Amino acid sequence: MTVQLCVLLWARPGAAEALVAYEDKVLALLGEHGGRIVQRARADGADGRPDEIQLIEFVSQAGYDGFMGDERRTALSGERDAAIARTDLYPVGLAK
Repeated sequence: MTVQLCVLLWARPGAAEALVAYEDKVLALLGEHGGRIVQRARADGADGRPDEIQLIEFVSQAGYDGFMGDERRTALSGERDAAIARTDLYPVGLAK
């Protein structure tokens, strides 16, 4: 069963570039877990809007679970915590 997600990310004050750098690193791991970025967009983070929006798709729940548990990703938790203030994650159905 395919897993499709919408991810909204808010940077800590002054850390928008660090958010992008962190996401570049972890999103590079998606393919190894049957995942892919469908779309990645950046916003200005003003007035409560997120700094980045991602649509991600995995071929299976096991792929998503593998990505979330990937030691290379979890090893970057300090970098993530320094850059990202908030993450909202929503399961979605992507229109074809």
